[in-house]
Amino acid sequence: MEIDEAMREIDDRRLKTKYNNAIFVIQRALALYSFEEVAFSFNGGKDSTVLLHLLRAGYFLHKAGKNMSTGDSRDAEITFPIRTIYFESPSTFHEINSFTYDTALAYKLQMDIIRQDFKSGLEALLKANPVRAIFLGVRIGDPTAIGQDQFSPSSPGWPPFMRVNPILDWSYRDVWAFLLTCKIQYCSLYDKGYTSIGSIHDTMPNAQLCHGKSSNSEERFKPAYLLQDGRLERAGRVKKFTCQPLSAASNGLKCENSHWKSLLTASVIAVGDEILFGSVEDHLSTLLCRKLHSIGWAVSHVAVTRNDIDSVADEVERWKSTNDMVFIYGGFGPLLSDVTVAGVAKAFGVRMAPDEEFEEYLRHLIGESCSGDRNEMAQLPEGITELVCHEKLKVPLVKCQNVIILTATNVVELDCEWNCLIELMTSNGLSVTEKFLSKKLATALSDVEISQPLSKICMEFPDLYIGAYRESREGPLIITLEGKDEARIMAAVEALHEKFKPRALSELDRATD
Repeated sequence: MEIDEAMREIDDRRLKTKYNNAIFVIQRALALYSFEEVAFSFNGGKDSTVLLHLLRAGYFLHKAGKNMSTGDSRDAEITFPIRTIYFESPSTFHEINSFTYDTALAYKLQMDIIRQDFKSGLEALLKANPVRAIFLGVRIGDPTAIGQDQFSPSSPGWPPFMRVNPILDWSYRDVWAFLLTCKIQYCSLYDKGYTSIGSIHDTMPNAQLCHGKSSNSEERFKPAYLLQDGRLERAGRVKKFTCQPLSAASNGLKCENSHWKSLLTASVIAVGDEILFGSVEDHLSTLLCRKLHSIGWAVSHVAVTRNDIDSVADEVERWKSTNDMVFIYGGFGPLLSDVTVAGVAKAFGVRMAPDEEFEEYLRHLIGESCSGDRNEMAQLPEGITELVCHEKLKVPLVKCQNVIILTATNVVELDCEWNCLIELMTSNGLSVTEKFLSKKLATALSDVEISQPLSKICMEFPDLYIGAYRESREGPLIITLEGKDEARIMAAVEALHEKFKPRALSELDRATD
C-alpha cells in the first residue's frame, strides 16, 4: 500500500510517530466496531484528506493482519468499505466540491451526500444506518477540539455516537509534511494561499502568504504549505468582534457616567510564594500599573497568589470576566513550582496540550535537552492559546483569550515585554486610549477636617477618581484628582478650594498625564 510504504521509508521520526499513533487509533476503532458501524466525515479540506489516506492505510493494515496466513491483502487496496459522509452546502467553494467528488471517484468511496445542517444530517443518517462511530479530522487548535480525546462520545443533545479523532495531536506542519511526503493530491485552493477553508462567506487567502501583486494588481499568494507559523493557520478566516465596554467604579461607587462605562480595565496577578513569604519584593506590579495607566487603562485589581494551580485558577477566573485584560506573571518555567500556565488552563476549563510552535522556540533557546514529550514547558492551554511573537523576545508571550502570561522576572525584562506588546497592540487586545490627567493638592489639615468636604466633592464629580494619602505620618496630606477631562479636574479643584480657607490647599502641579 503506497501510503504505508512511503511512511516506512522516511527519516522524519516525528512524522513517523504521528503516523503510527494515528494508525493505532484507526485499527483500535476497526477492532471495536464493524465496518457497517463506522463512518468517515469528509469535507475536502486538508485535514480530512489526510484522514482519508490514513484510513486507507489503516484499513489495508487491518485486512493484511487478518489475512496474514493466506497472504491475500491486495483486495484491501481496491475497496474502501467505510461509509463516507459529505455535507454539501450552497456556501461551499466549488473547488472543494469538485475535489471531493473527484476523490470519491478515484478511491471508490461509498459517499452519503447530506444537504442539511450537520446536526440534522447526522440524526437522519444515524436513524437510517447503524453507525456507532465516526472518524473526524479534528486537530488540537480547532475550535471543536477543546476537551476531546482520541475517542470521545458525542456532546449532550447530539445523536449518540463515538467521535474518533486519529489526528487530534497533529499540527499544521504535520499535516503538510504528510501530504507532501506521500505525494497526495489536495484541493487547489491551498496552492492559492488558503490555509483554513470554511465557507465562501468567511474564508479568504492568508495575508501571511501574500508576496506582492501581479501585473493586473491582483495579490499573489504562496502555497499553504509555506506558512511558517502554523498558529496563523486560521488567519484567513473572517472574524466578527463585538465589544461591550465594562462599567467602571469611582471612589468605591458604581458609576453610570458614560465616560467611565467605556473605560478599559485590567487586573494584575503575581504568582509566587516568595512574595507572600516576604523573601522578595514585587516591583513588577507597580511598574505594570504605571504602564497601563500611561496608555489610559485603569487597573481594577492587583493580587499576589500562591504557587498552587487551584489558587491561580481561582484568581484568573474571578477577574478575566470582569476586566478587558488580565496580566499574570511569575511561576513560568520547568520547575515544580511553575504552575501559572496550568492554572490559567484550569480557569478556562481546558486541558494542557503539546504546542509544536512553542516547542520550536524553546528548542532554539535551550537546545535538545528538553524537547519532545519531555518538554513540559511546551504544554499550553488547549484551543485558546495564541503566541505573541516579537523579534526582541527570545520566547513568545502566551495569550489565552484576554489573559496575557508574562515571563519577566525583573523590571528590565518587563520593560522589554511591554514595549513589544505595545508595538503589537492591534493583535494582542491592547489599545492606547485617551490618557489620564491628574492634579495633586497638599494640605496640612487633619484627616478629620478634610474628610467630609472631600466626600462631597467625590459625590459631585463621580467621573473623577479622587483619593488622598500621606507619604509619611508627619507629612502633608496629598489629595489626588484623576480623570480624562481637564476641565472637570479643574472644576473639582476649584470646588474643593471653596470649601476651605484661602491657602489651606496648595497645588503641587498642574494637570498632567
